Amino acid sequence: QVQLAESGGGLVQAGGSLRLSCAASGRIFSINAMGWYRQAPGKQREVVATITNAGGTNYADSVKGRFTISRDNAKNTVYLQMNSLKPEDTAVYYCVTLWRVAPPRPTYWGQGTQVTVSS
Repeated sequence: QVQLAESGGGLVQAGGSLRLSCAASGRIFSINAMGWYRQAPGKQREVVATITNAGGTNYADSVKGRFTISRDNAKNTVYLQMNSLKPEDTAVYYCVTLWRVAPPRPTYWGQGTQVTVSS
């Protein structure tokens, strides 16, 4: 089992920034990759960004150039830096572990953290 603890969500105005953090614990040696999904009201959950153990990254087209995913292996933590936020970025953001990234196949999920972007 892997446990994921997210933090950093909140309310921000359009154009602002937020940084999400996710600390992993448990069977961390089994993690191949980590990433972030989001789910907006009335919409399906979608992948936002992923990062492999080697540091390879992938992003949804809607966030390219605005969001940056990174990880600190020493702290077993993954981050999502979100800049130039738009109202359409409003969603619950979930940290995940993945056993593959292309296509993404999540294994464990965090509890989610709310991000709200006001116009």
